[in-house]
Amino acid sequence: MSNKAVENKKINQAKAKSNNRGHLEKNGDIVVAPFEIKDCALITRTGNGLPAMNLREFRQGVASCPIESIYHHFCETVLRPSFDDPEFHNDLARWARRDLHDHVLAERLEILDPYAFANFEELRRAVLDIIDDHLSEISYIAWVDEGSSFHFLRATTVVFETGHSFSKPSELVKVISEMTTSSLYYHFWEARRRTEDQRDDFSHWLKNWPGRYDKVIEAIGNIDFYFMSLRELQKKLCTTIEEAMKSL
Repeated sequence: MSNKAVENKKINQAKAKSNNRGHLEKNGDIVVAPFEIKDCALITRTGNGLPAMNLREFRQGVASCPIESIYHHFCETVLRPSFDDPEFHNDLARWARRDLHDHVLAERLEILDPYAFANFEELRRAVLDIIDDHLSEISYIAWVDEGSSFHFLRATTVVFETGHSFSKPSELVKVISEMTTSSLYYHFWEARRRTEDQRDDFSHWLKNWPGRYDKVIEAIGNIDFYFMSLRELQKKLCTTIEEAMKSL
């Protein structure tokens, strides 16, 4: 097969992968498929076990719930409209403060950054250690009011096509600035569960140009995003990428 035939085969394969939307950006001999913009929604359901009415039941739930529940209560909360100006960034801390009325426990749970741990099982163990330490410090087990129990939930991410794509890294800032928050969540937060290197989709796509956008990828990776709302993250990403692109 001639070199021309090989190149044409690569282009046709990339076209099929990109569902014929946008055009293909060539990087030397590498054909890079367009970045397909997706969006998502969550469908929540009960995790397992009974609702927690006190701290001991809460500990039991944390220890036995599916790991998807830990992820949901720490990470998927950012998709809620009420997260725009949150007092607490995870459901566990929020329940401890607002329903259990335990300020000390809430503060200890609030400072946990799930992405500072190697995986979510390590995060679960950290939560259990905090609860165990707190149980050893108190002499009275408080109960929450009726209707204020903690329900361990899990969610299914429903992903759908937007019909939009882009092909040039120079378009990245504009595209991100116009994204919905749920689309940004999918490509930045949720992507870390899908990509082999646990990166966001933007960085993963930029790696198709070996070495060329390393400074941009590094700058994105240095964003301390967990304690930001999605709108704050959107602005931070745009300014960070714009500055990093200037240094190329």
